[in-house]
Amino acid sequence: MFARSPTSLSNMAALCHAFRVGHNAGLSLVEIFQQQARKGPLAARPLISRVAERLEQGVSLEDALKAEGSAFPPLFVSMATVGEQTGNLPEVFHELEKYYRAQLTLWREFIAHSVWPMIQLIAAIVVITLMILILGWLSNNPDRAFDPLGFGVGPVGAVKFLLSVAIFFGSLGLIYWVATRAMGQKVAVHRLLLQVPVIGPCLQAVALSRLARALKLTMDSSLAAHRAVQRSLLVSGNSAYEACADAVAAQIKRGREIAEVLRECDLFPEEFLQAIHTGEQTGELPEVMGRQADYYQEEAGRRMRTLTIVASFLVWLFVAALIIWAIFRIALSIFGVYEDAMRGL
Repeated sequence: MFARSPTSLSNMAALCHAFRVGHNAGLSLVEIFQQQARKGPLAARPLISRVAERLEQGVSLEDALKAEGSAFPPLFVSMATVGEQTGNLPEVFHELEKYYRAQLTLWREFIAHSVWPMIQLIAAIVVITLMILILGWLSNNPDRAFDPLGFGVGPVGAVKFLLSVAIFFGSLGLIYWVATRAMGQKVAVHRLLLQVPVIGPCLQAVALSRLARALKLTMDSSLAAHRAVQRSLLVSGNSAYEACADAVAAQIKRGREIAEVLRECDLFPEEFLQAIHTGEQTGELPEVMGRQADYYQEEAGRRMRTLTIVASFLVWLFVAALIIWAIFRIALSIFGVYEDAMRGL
């Protein structure tokens, strides 16, 4: 998300802010988009310019945005369409701005919490690589040099070690890609990850913060309840939640309560379902979801810190295992040398 893409979180927050301010200043929708095509985020200007051209030709905002395919986030397209149809564009853009800023804050916290474990891991790999190189430099005969890790010593051993590390981490990414893309099991993988200790609660908090924010936006509009819940689930960012969207919408359309239907998905924590139930009973579901979004954003930050601590411990465990392995190999080598010496006697 930190990549300078036209619709990165930072760009979307800036655009929503500019759209809201421009609309409140009395500018027409065409003028707002034309202004942002000249002065908006640099990466987004070509995209906004094309939308502005369509609006100037009399195309609706919904059609102008959809003409860009998947360039714009689904929630932005959905809510901008609702705002245009209901005349509540300033309010919609204000809520979208808060939504994107909240997601940006969450992402930055994740990056910040991930830095230290990554530094530890990289440092461990660098130290081990240097040790292999130094052992090669100290030996007159690399083929008979002391090799505590079994990769060899010198440049060849260092390359073998680095390739082993790359293959290990690459295989993890490959397994995920094969399971989610090639085998089409993304929903099953995400369901499984939600059950994994430490990782699951973190992913759940992130998804629920997005879902609650989206529900606040959609339920506080003219959208029918089943459409609002469906669109909110689709922008949760978790395939396990997204897979329930159509079935949940169909049940809500039949008149069933939202909390009751979501409970049958067997994905949502009881306290979240109770909050939705309370909001339905009091008629204040958008306000309740706004508070839930703030709560789960804070909860995601706390759970990310826990995940960081666990990740740091796992990195330390990885380094410790390498050290123990090296000591064990050294001990065996010394014992082998001692046995050879005793046989010589």
